[in-house]
Amino acid sequence: MPPKTANPSARRTHLLEAAYRYALTHGLTDLSLRPLAEAIGSSTRVLMFLFGNKDGLVRALLERARTDELELLARFRRSDRPVGLVPAAHQVWTWLAADEHRPLLRLWTEAYARSLVEPDGPWAGFARTTVDDWLDVLAACQPQPERDGEDGATRRTLTLAVLRGALLDLLATDDERRVTTAVHRQLAYLDGEDRTTTAPDHDPTP
Repeated sequence: MPPKTANPSARRTHLLEAAYRYALTHGLTDLSLRPLAEAIGSSTRVLMFLFGNKDGLVRALLERARTDELELLARFRRSDRPVGLVPAAHQVWTWLAADEHRPLLRLWTEAYARSLVEPDGPWAGFARTTVDDWLDVLAACQPQPERDGEDGATRRTLTLAVLRGALLDLLATDDERRVTTAVHRQLAYLDGEDRTTTAPDHDPTP
């Protein structure tokens, strides 16, 4: 039997946070309980006791990642004073493009992909839930007439597609300047304006 603690839930929370930090660095695809346990100062028996099995731990880690995702999205949810779809998308992209968020975004992307190819595993439903979460927040950023109009769902779906596709490109290349310029151009089109971003070192003189 693993060692008992006076407050098992507190112990579980502590180890989950440690395991989450480990997953942000090492990912989840090749997660193995023994090296994880050694890295976070625990044992496989304790992890099995607290999370049931490896799948249970993965589910807990995915839920922990979703907590971070929802905290991010809560910043942009202003249903009482909607900021508008395009301004919200610009704010979201600024957050997505920040270097310090790459580990978390790689973990989200990994979980998203695994949930598509392993729909019955511990990843089940992660991709669909993520899409629903993002669309819900983007809807809250739209003024009500747009949100409830025939074209509202199409516009927020397109916005999400732009952000997600650009994120995959950014994670693959780390070319933040190129990808951000493309995002701004596409959002300008979505907003009904063709605003071309000129690079700081570009000389517009013929």
